[in-house]
Parts: sequence; structure tokens; C-alpha cells
Amino acid sequence: MDQRDRLAQLALIASVIGGVSYIASWPMDLSQAASLAWKGSGVGLLAVYAALKARDRDGWLLAAVMALGAAGDVLLGIQFIVGAVAFLLGHVVAIGLYLRNRRPALSRSQRALAVLLVPAAVFIAFMLPADRAGAPGVAFYTLGLSLMAASAWTSRFPRFTVGIGALLFLISDLVIFAKMGPLPETFLTGLAVWAPYYGGQLLICVGVVRALTSFPLREKAT
Repeated sequence: MDQRDRLAQLALIASVIGGVSYIASWPMDLSQAASLAWKGSGVGLLAVYAALKARDRDGWLLAAVMALGAAGDVLLGIQFIVGAVAFLLGHVVAIGLYLRNRRPALSRSQRALAVLLVPAAVFIAFMLPADRAGAPGVAFYTLGLSLMAASAWTSRFPRFTVGIGALLFLISDLVIFAKMGPLPETFLTGLAVWAPYYGGQLLICVGVVRALTSFPLREKAT
């Protein structure tokens, strides 16, 4: 293992520590800056890990996805719409990554899930906010998010890491939208947002990195 790989492993370990321990910060009386820095450390260090492991365009696209996710984590606490835009840009970059790595053949059930996922997620998200004026914006954002999840599911990256990670990300954001409507703001609902979000990002990042390392000579699916 060379120095770059050792640094990457340290960044990954630090990311897990930051992402998991962030939950412990919730009852603390921290400044906004300290809280947002702690929040951003989990996915921010995943971006560092991905950058250190990047060897081609796909690796750098993954690093960009994670960096935009970390930016979204921080910006949501400053200006919600700006944070959402950062996440949406990350979804667009991720879609590009997954389309560059399309799976050559899909089973009927795999294709059905990808096709049904997008309209189902958009409809659910649209119905959740209590403030109906914000529902179209929520639906638009969810369109990008669900397209990202569907393209991850149909990519050649492993479904048990990348595919499931993308679905967890989608579930996390649907819980956020539910908190705009029927769900109360509690520790458990906060956990239902953070755990699938960070866990999903971790699965996506590690899954893509490991897959890119094992793929033969950057063959392209057609």
C-alpha cells in the first residue's frame, strides 16, 4: 500500500467517525459553525477519500459528487434552497457517472424498479409538505434525486452497495419532506434522516471506488 492509499484509508476511517459521531452533537450547545463543520465532516472526508483513490474521470466525478454533497450538508444549515441546489448539482454529476457506466443488460424486474421509482418518488414527495406552495419545488428536486437513484440501480456498479446506497439517500430525503408535513421533529425522525443519508453516501462512495479498482481497463457498457 503506497502513501496515497494509506491517506485514503485514514480519510475513510475519519469520515466514519465524523459521520457517526455527528449524532452525538445534536444535544450539545454548539455554535452554528461548529455544528455545520461536524455535520460536513462525514461526507467531506468521503470526498477526500474519493479524490485520493481517483485514477480516471469516473473517480474524479465521484469525488465531485461527494464534495457537492458535503457542500449541501453545510449550506442547508445556512440557506436551505442553496443547499438543495448543491445537492441537485451532485445528483446531476452522479447521473453522468452512472450513465457512463451503464449495465449492459437488465432483468425485467430491475428495469421495472428503475422505471417505477421516479414517478412514485416524485408523487410521494409532492404530497408530503404541509405548505402546498413548496410542493412543486420539492417534486422538482425529487425528480433529480430519483433519477440519480434509478441510474445508480441500472449502472454496472454493485447494487448491494451503490444501488442500495442511492435508495437510502432517496429514503432520507423523503423523510425530510415528511417532516415538512405529518412527521414531528424528534430525535428519531432526525436519526431517520441522518442514518440512511450518511450510510447511503458511504455505500455509494466505497462501492464505486472498489468497483472502479476492479473494472478491467475502463471497458464501456453499450
